[in-house]
Amino acid sequence: MQMLEGTVTSLQVFFLTLIFSLPLGFVVAKGRMSRNFLLRGIVNLYIQIMRGTPLILQLIFVYFAPYYVIGMSYDRFTAVIVAFVLNYSAYFAEIYRSGLQSIEKGQYEASKVLGFSKAHTFFYIVLPQVIKRILPSLGNEVVTLVKDTALAQTIGVSELFRVAQNAASRMFSTMPIFIAGVFYFVMNYIVSKLFDFFEKKLNYYR
Repeated sequence: MQMLEGTVTSLQVFFLTLIFSLPLGFVVAKGRMSRNFLLRGIVNLYIQIMRGTPLILQLIFVYFAPYYVIGMSYDRFTAVIVAFVLNYSAYFAEIYRSGLQSIEKGQYEASKVLGFSKAHTFFYIVLPQVIKRILPSLGNEVVTLVKDTALAQTIGVSELFRVAQNAASRMFSTMPIFIAGVFYFVMNYIVSKLFDFFEKKLNYYR
């Protein structure tokens, strides 16, 4: 029962991170590509910090820093979600940026000549191509996210791996750790198959 509860917590971290970081990553990518030098510099610094420091360090900072800086504290689960969203938004932003910059300028110019609006050009011409090109990289990051949920234990969140460790200590057995590994494998297998399915569908309709 405890293993299932830990799995539910891990899944909550996983889905909430995706729900918030996928759209935020796109906003960050647009900021990274902005013509405004100051905005581009700030966003680039943010991305460099998020990608250049360990997620475990970011978790500790997000949880403890507010208390020491402004005397405010919040619950551990919220801290985990904030840290994960900030971290993965930076990675997703670079994936989005690579996809957006891979689209030839000629397609934008052709759309303008044909009288398409910027919104129509983006949603009906650019975005489908970007999704197809970034899907493999996006899939790799999502698979990594499944495994990274284990880092939530760093600040005391009882996710799957922490529950397995506690059970292993009580039982003097590595079996709970093995079971947790199976759970992670199954979750990653499902995620991988979903991305394979979407990739095949996109290739079918090209």
